[in-house]
This record gives sequence, structure tokens and C-alpha cells, in this order.
Amino acid sequence: MTYEFISKTIYAGCERVNFTLNGRESLVVRPKNPLPGNPICWRTEFFGAFDTVDVEMLKRGWHLCYHRASDMYGCDESLEMLCEFQDFVCQTFGLSEKAVLFGFSRGGLYAVNYTAKYHDRVSGLYLDAPVCDIRSWPCSNLDSREAKECLGWYRLSADTLKDFNDNPIDKAERLLGIPMIIVAGDSDRVVPYRENGEILARRFEALGGKVKTIVKPGCDHHPHSLENPIPVADFIEENCLQ
Repeated sequence: MTYEFISKTIYAGCERVNFTLNGRESLVVRPKNPLPGNPICWRTEFFGAFDTVDVEMLKRGWHLCYHRASDMYGCDESLEMLCEFQDFVCQTFGLSEKAVLFGFSRGGLYAVNYTAKYHDRVSGLYLDAPVCDIRSWPCSNLDSREAKECLGWYRLSADTLKDFNDNPIDKAERLLGIPMIIVAGDSDRVVPYRENGEILARRFEALGGKVKTIVKPGCDHHPHSLENPIPVADFIEENCLQ
């Protein structure tokens, strides 16, 4: 594992440590008043975008972290990389061995797939307009760059994609015991809620999973999250703090 320190900067008034791990952009943000055990909120994609909840959790004493595995669509290889990153930040920064994963948009693929594979390393899921079925996005348009990349990582073709059954929506049972909150717009044209988060939430709840959904009327894929982060932050604090 190759670590290279880059810099220290400020994020939301707190120290942000920027580094690379195995050549990939990584970071940890330290809260001013960390909670006992140093709990973590981990963005799987798009760190800093629509970050009202991230900033609120930082204020409440949670660390933030991120490791760039972009354009890998939550494939097995990316999950192994993320696991190495989690090991590293836990050991190097003294962070909790479990994290709450924030899966925004395509980040939902990483967050859910990682939780299904490394269940004992996750304490909660916050999914925001999440991709939960690659057939809905990006593979609804097989001519797109993203679809071609995704099929390559998953070793699928247009024919085998039809019967693919290892999407996040297929993993509800493997997520049991992990509290989950989903925020999405009911008018999302990029990652339709009814094809993604709604299916996952329904299946998870039917199996006895703890899930809260916040559906924003008339909202498209953007803006993500909530202007008022309190409902999401409270859910995380009340259900995911180990």
C-alpha cells in the first residue's frame, strides 16, 4: 500500500488531510470536537457536493472521509480498494472500525455493494437518489460511455445484462441489521426512484429492515440531499452510532 501526504486544508472550518493511497485521491476531515470512538461518515462518491448532511455530521463530532474509485460502478475490484482504504484510515487516524456510508447517485452502487460484502464494517447507510440497478442507469443507454465502462467492469454484455441479478436491489437480505435512510426526488429522470431506491426500500422493509424514506415532490435528480439536514443527521445519530 502506497501512501503520500499531499496537504492540509480547511473544510467547513475543520482540518482536512489530503493524501493519495495507491495513487488515488483520498481525504479525512477531522471535527473540532470528535465524539468518543471517532465515528465516520464516508462519502463513496462526489465529496463536497450537496454536503449539508456531511457538514452537519462534522459539527456533531463525526469524521468525514473519501477515497476516489470513480468510474468503477461499485464492481468487486472497487470494493477491495475501498476495504483497503478503510483499513488504512482506521489504523492511521484512529477512526471507528465501522462507517456510515453516504451513497449519492452512482455512489449508491458502491455503498450498497460494499455493505453487502463487508457487512461488519458498516453501521448505517444514507442513500441519496441512489443508483440501485445498473439496468436503470447507466445501462438504459448502452451507447453511452458510462454503460460501456460499467459493462466492462461487471464483465457483462447486452445479452447477459438482462439476467443480471447482483444489483443493489437484489441485496436487501444481505443488508439486514444496517439502518438505512433514502432521500430521493419523485420526478428523477436520470435515476428514477421507482426503479432504484423505492425497490430497495420496499424489499428491505419487507424483510424486517429498518428504513426511512424521504421523497421530495417534484424534485429531479438534482438537487441532492435536503436544505435542512436535521432529519437525516438525526436518523444517523439515533440509529448508527456504535
